[in-house]
Amino acid sequence: MSEDRKSPPRVALVGNPNSGKTALFNAMTGARQKVANYAGVTVEKKEGLFVSPAGTRVRVMDLPGTYSLRARSPDEEVTRDVVLGRMEGEEVPDAVVFVADATNLRLNLRLALELKKLGRPIILALNMMDAAEKQGLKVDPAELSAELGMPVVPTIAIQTGGIQTLLDQIDRTIQVAELEGWSHNRAECGWSEPSSHDLRDYHREVERVLARAIHSHARPHTATQHLDKVLLMPGIGLPILLAVLFLTFQAVFTWARVPMELLDAGITLLKEGVDLTLPDGPLKSLVIDGIIAGVGSVIIFLPQILVLFFFIQMLEDTGYMARAAFLLDKLMGGVGLHGRAFIPLLSSFACAVPGIMAARTIENRADRIATIMIAPLMTCSARLPVYTLLIAAFIPERPVLGGWINLPGLVMFALYAAGILSGLLVALVMKRTVLKGAREPLLMQLPAYRLPRPRNVALGLLERGQAFLVRAGTTIFTLMVVVWALGSFPAPPDGALEPAIRYSIAGAIGHALEPLLAPIGFNWQIALALVPGMAAREVAVGVLGTIYALSGNGDALRSSLATALAHSWSLPTALSLLAWYVFAPQCLATLSVVRRELNSRFWPLVMFVFLTGLAYGAAFVTYRVAVSVLGG
Repeated sequence: MSEDRKSPPRVALVGNPNSGKTALFNAMTGARQKVANYAGVTVEKKEGLFVSPAGTRVRVMDLPGTYSLRARSPDEEVTRDVVLGRMEGEEVPDAVVFVADATNLRLNLRLALELKKLGRPIILALNMMDAAEKQGLKVDPAELSAELGMPVVPTIAIQTGGIQTLLDQIDRTIQVAELEGWSHNRAECGWSEPSSHDLRDYHREVERVLARAIHSHARPHTATQHLDKVLLMPGIGLPILLAVLFLTFQAVFTWARVPMELLDAGITLLKEGVDLTLPDGPLKSLVIDGIIAGVGSVIIFLPQILVLFFFIQMLEDTGYMARAAFLLDKLMGGVGLHGRAFIPLLSSFACAVPGIMAARTIENRADRIATIMIAPLMTCSARLPVYTLLIAAFIPERPVLGGWINLPGLVMFALYAAGILSGLLVALVMKRTVLKGAREPLLMQLPAYRLPRPRNVALGLLERGQAFLVRAGTTIFTLMVVVWALGSFPAPPDGALEPAIRYSIAGAIGHALEPLLAPIGFNWQIALALVPGMAAREVAVGVLGTIYALSGNGDALRSSLATALAHSWSLPTALSLLAWYVFAPQCLATLSVVRRELNSRFWPLVMFVFLTGLAYGAAFVTYRVAVSVLGG
């Protein structure tokens, strides 16, 4: 390590899943973090900066959880390759902070011994010490440090000041590494994959170390035991889980109503203000009809996105997510899926891309492919603006089941349920035909229940909200400007009786596609919206906002898009579009990540063809049945 090195030293956080790495990362970096993918692979990495007590700017990486450097799944391979210096474009970390759950050292310490053999600067962060003490577990950090031959620092990542000692130790470790001339150029330090004999040696060594370092063993976590007796009870646990999911979808619609109305009112005021400020002309049309109508039609759904992510994060932070996987293991096993597939599929409710990436935890390739192929059928947050728009336009606000729930929320739940059930059916067919294979048992650790920390929840929501707004301000903004231009030029002929957009390039594209989609009840506006919607599903809402703004008059400034659609479309058309969005793989990012994850052009092509066929078929049946029952 050279003395004149300009880049900040790098620290990697390594540890078992559920060891508290992310909480520690958040405590270190606060909001000074960014999320991206590793070069060449679609595994999410979190990087952040913090200033150490000595004033050193330090870069910290939160690596995927792993139980061993043997790496039996793709995300574990990333952690191994970063630590060993194999990852292209990534420098070898200057130091490794091994985050160990103090309440479960027997499982954690084997990986610490593997890391020690690398000869790299390493610190053991003995995390969750508060939980260990509550359980009566007494660990002697000094004895543990002496036995392992590495610094051991107690931490409480969720407590103010709970990582100060760790930050001091990172300073000392980096300074010692610089003085001793630790070099980034040392490759893998002679590492080789541990043999079964090595693993037995690690096990014996862990038992010896624990016998010396643990002075009092933990009492059982009684709260967890009592809760699990109910929440995991056969015949009760699964209905409770379904009730939790149902309440989540109800909350997405009801909790977000007031902030959405406030946003809608703000956007309307903004339109009116711009209308009074700018003179008539192309610039005014671009700002009102293109940017505000288009981007605003998407931003209005931010509250619902945040509500959905709030519930997902609560499930993760409390420890209930692992129980959900356990409860659904038998159900998923009935269609040939691995119980571990639940977590990628649940992540897909936020976005199919990280859901597909999360399937890397599934070791068997056939199981992983099956999970990836049905991930887009889980209703992602990008569909939420479309669902909410159409429900608001066509489904009356009416209480059902004695007023406990409302009709729009029930319809929303039905759309989510349709995606889930169709996904399970597709998995059943695939696992009994092209992806046959023996089903592997689900082996996973159930963490103790914990109360979510408000700070971590807030940081998670801030990160997701920023990502949504950045997408709205970049991808969606750009597409809305393009759609506006296509919808504004060429100008209509003199004396034209129809709206100008019908004579534009966009109008021509929409009318050219209309015959293909007319059998399922789609008009030319929908046909046009589906094209840029390939970039991101929610873009279709923005496109419709721009199209109807360009098609309207001054009254459009004071009416919502939902009102415009209610006056322009039939109910069968709206139901058909909802059915289309349950199945359509309308997201280029999803298809791209499938290609990268499976290193194949075949599977994304299969996904696009069969999901598009499902979408068209479902929309066709829905439209024809609705027309026959309700009339055109």
